Amino acid sequence: MKYSNKRDHMKKIVILNGSNSNKLNTAGLIRAFTEGAESAGNEVTKFDVTHMNIHGCLGCMKCLNIPKNAPNICVIDDDMKQIYDAVMEADVIVFASPVYWWGPTGQLKIAVDRLNAVTCHAGLEFFSRKSTALLMTFKGGGMQAALSWYSVFRLIVGCRDLGAVIGIGRSKENEAYHLGASI
Repeated sequence: MKYSNKRDHMKKIVILNGSNSNKLNTAGLIRAFTEGAESAGNEVTKFDVTHMNIHGCLGCMKCLNIPKNAPNICVIDDDMKQIYDAVMEADVIVFASPVYWWGPTGQLKIAVDRLNAVTCHAGLEFFSRKSTALLMTFKGGGMQAALSWYSVFRLIVGCRDLGAVIGIGRSKENEAYHLGASI
């Protein structure tokens, strides 16, 4: 996959890591992507969502009525506040996960569900000003369903896709490095 090297300024990149391990395949893609992105002068912040206190969305929609200057854009008081702050400032959001049961890990999916508060707070057009990328590892079936999840997310929120690296091994880490460096 080819990636553009067009950059006009340093980008703030947020990685939402749904892997439980910092030593296995997804970690390798994240490390390579981060090295590439930082070599291009970008700032990368990674959140290991499986090790954070993040609760599922209640679907209460109270986020629609929270004042713009409130310290938290969601009624749930947990670690998502850190992610909200970073996502609001980010230019790029990267989703990283192994494939579990034909999709991203449940922990990553919960964090992504909670991003609904961002659209309630900042408006539906918020994500159309953001770019996204996908780093996903797998050793079996289910990849097409996982890609559908990402495609539907991008379609609904209108963000720009920068690319995806899917699979395991050194060649995929090399692709991840180049994707990061292209941002």
